[in-house]
Amino acid sequence: MKRTLSACALLLLAAACSKEEAGDNGNGGTDLSQIAVTKLVTINAATQYQTIAGFGASDAWAPETVGTLWTAGRDGISEALFSREIVNGQPRGIGLSMWRVNLGGGTAEQGDESGIEDATRRAQSYLNEEGTDYDWTKCAGQRYFLDRAKTFGVEKVVLFSNTPPVQYTLNGKGYSNNGSHANLQADRYDDFADYMADVAQHYLSLGYPVTHVSPVNEPQYNWESGQEGSGWTNAEVARLARELDASLTERNLGVDILLGEAGDFTYLYSQASGNAERSDVIRNFFSPSSQNYVGDLAHVKKLICGHSYWTDGTWEGMRSVRSNLRQSAEQYGLELWQSEWSMLGDGYSTDEFVGYEAASEMDIALYMAKVIHNDLTVAGVTSWSFWTSMDVPRWGQKCRFMLIALGDGTNEFDIRNGEGAWKAAPTLWVLGNYSLFVRPGYHRIALTLNESRSFFGSAYASPDGKRIVAVYTNLSNKPVKLVETRENFAADPRSIVKYTTSATSNLRETVLNVDDAVLLDAESVTTVVYELE
Repeated sequence: MKRTLSACALLLLAAACSKEEAGDNGNGGTDLSQIAVTKLVTINAATQYQTIAGFGASDAWAPETVGTLWTAGRDGISEALFSREIVNGQPRGIGLSMWRVNLGGGTAEQGDESGIEDATRRAQSYLNEEGTDYDWTKCAGQRYFLDRAKTFGVEKVVLFSNTPPVQYTLNGKGYSNNGSHANLQADRYDDFADYMADVAQHYLSLGYPVTHVSPVNEPQYNWESGQEGSGWTNAEVARLARELDASLTERNLGVDILLGEAGDFTYLYSQASGNAERSDVIRNFFSPSSQNYVGDLAHVKKLICGHSYWTDGTWEGMRSVRSNLRQSAEQYGLELWQSEWSMLGDGYSTDEFVGYEAASEMDIALYMAKVIHNDLTVAGVTSWSFWTSMDVPRWGQKCRFMLIALGDGTNEFDIRNGEGAWKAAPTLWVLGNYSLFVRPGYHRIALTLNESRSFFGSAYASPDGKRIVAVYTNLSNKPVKLVETRENFAADPRSIVKYTTSATSNLRETVLNVDDAVLLDAESVTTVVYELE
């Protein structure tokens, strides 16, 4: 069904709207001091793009401590991450549909001998000290959040590894001193693969929705200190993938291998100077002519993932990288996931970002909206995950690296020394504008508007076509009134509800009359949900 107006009528309506003093107008009583800017937008439900796999976050590193020791606060924290309940117009959480679980290397058991100074970045493994058996009572805090994810209905659990267990590494540590090559004993590839498959099998047997195992993380970096990690060449990753495929097949597990986790998107589609053996990843793994080809393995699907770090400094720059990535993925028929982002970089354009010193936490979250939008609409990713779900914001970080801020805001706060305060950061709520409403199985559909780095949007349809979701970001200091054309909707909307995140709102719900114009607050991210008759 198409709901539209003639060109003349649109012009008249636009002119009328541009003169209208902003007021309540059924949009939640918002007192707007400025005249709303009119924007024309067309949503066409018949034009479909990628199918969404999910939105997620990682349980590295603080959840182990919080899940174990913070017995008063952990339920509320997990609710903020996973709940889909909306009570009296306020969502209790952001309904993550994917949870990335760190398969630690055992540095926590080593204590100070691990060589990792920050104790909260040491991670347990399920192996006993000798590496001969499993202790499934380990990782208690991680297991708490994994259990809560299951309880709230998270649909995909991804087990990811930063390092092989320390019993298998060359140096007996969770960090590496082997340069660009894997910190793994040459005869332990099969043992490492068996370990990952055994953990997957254990949790599947308990009813957890483990769908993917990601065997390496950011292999382009050497990870010589600070936290668990290892470099890997493409050839080494391919060898490990073959071993992991055999282990999963032997156990008859319906789990896929998630390859990539590239440190930035460019490593996936181009050859990096001085790092050739760890870049051009897509061609290496999915071209049949490559010696590292693994596209024929039973548990390797047409899927690759990378991280949005370092390629997000400008609007045009991030769009160029993501366009190149999409073309490379399409060449090999691959689905794309974005599996880690936080505002890690420091080269952001002053034309688009005020800088960390002047920025608010909401400024960080609004910038994140740019990255999510371009990853979804330009790169065409089907899954998007934030880096870490919770941490202590230190050194003026302003929640750049977390969804949940832990502690009292001081650099000295230690999450191991007793339970502290926590708060949901603006990054959580802006991610929720997508994750709570754009569910696995939804299709991205066409949304056309005069897009700019300060105003953009995307739209999605449920599998049965009975719900349409549009997500808009308005970075300007003026509200925006939408003049909509709805094409090929299955029916006219029976209800329209919007959810606004801004400096003063955390997914605030506003129920509209079906004939109301949609009004977007200044400096906000707004999700509009159309329930069709």
